[in-house]
Amino acid sequence: MEKAIFACGCFWGVESTFRKLEGVISTAVGYTGGRTENPTYKEVCNGNTNHAEAVLVDFNPNEISYEKLVNVFFKIHDPTTLNRQGPDAGTQYRSVVFHHNEEQEKIAKASKEKLEKSGKYTNKIVTQIELAPEFYKAEDYH
Repeated sequence: MEKAIFACGCFWGVESTFRKLEGVISTAVGYTGGRTENPTYKEVCNGNTNHAEAVLVDFNPNEISYEKLVNVFFKIHDPTTLNRQGPDAGTQYRSVVFHHNEEQEKIAKASKEKLEKSGKYTNKIVTQIELAPEFYKAEDYH
């Protein structure tokens, strides 16, 4: 089993999409990429933690590739909007692929580059690709 973390807007819709993919074992919503340990939803929404709402995906690479997951990530949101997805605005809604190793980083960068060259978007793709830091699960009530 391997892990992947994606941030691209409100985590509920993102999680729902990944959870339905064959080869995905489990998903969890939470926060990552910021400076506050064990942040709360309220703290993240206030914008002071620099965390992004994200989805942790546990997957079987024999059933679904990391590349396929990254391609799904790019299809389910607008990677050209900085700190915004639809009506949701703030740094917690930024577009980020959080990689766990060099191979994941290479795949994410290649997928982003391919999408940039495709001409699908007239605006620049602002998706960040960063090493995965600590992932904090969202509160049960959320």
